[in-house]
Amino acid sequence: MAQFFSLHEEHPQPRLIYQAAEILRSGGLAAIPTDAAYSLVGVTGHAPLLDRIRRIRGVDERHHFTLMCRDLSEIAKFARVDNVQFRLLKSATPGSYTFILEGTKELPRRLLHPKRKTIGLRVPDHPLVLALLEALDEPLLSSTLILPGEEESLSDPDEIRERLEKQLDLVLEAGACGQEMTTVINLTEGEPQLVRAGKGPLEPFGL
Repeated sequence: MAQFFSLHEEHPQPRLIYQAAEILRSGGLAAIPTDAAYSLVGVTGHAPLLDRIRRIRGVDERHHFTLMCRDLSEIAKFARVDNVQFRLLKSATPGSYTFILEGTKELPRRLLHPKRKTIGLRVPDHPLVLALLEALDEPLLSSTLILPGEEESLSDPDEIRERLEKQLDLVLEAGACGQEMTTVINLTEGEPQLVRAGKGPLEPFGL
């Protein structure tokens, strides 16, 4: 049975953030609002989370997971970033972008794309997510909350709780959350390549 926390949109209550972080540290799976759409999140050290997310999403091992990070220095710990890539990342973070980059040995192999050894990384621009990342002191493994057979992500926390309460440990609510997903940019092939157009503008990448 999923717990349900309602937090302030701009100033999330520290007590509830702490409780949410404890649930995630213990291996919990949560649905949280972001600066794009709702996401399923957990901490990277709990291997069963991958299977739980895949079952909810209806995806296989080739699905790109994303790490939500606090800042660029954290991204550089988990992905190989050259000077050109760093400048692009700096110009677009925090924001509604996911960047495909080559993972480092700091990441468990199970988190990487099985053939390309890549992973999505992003720095969200949302007070709740940033507060949660600060409390955890580590990135969040995430995947957009889209159910099998549906084209749009879930955006209503009450509906999420109703439909997934037996599959989640926690649902967070913090005001309105849209359904538009992040813009996904592949930075592993030299010039930036558009994987998915979303909320993040394309102009910074000349796309």
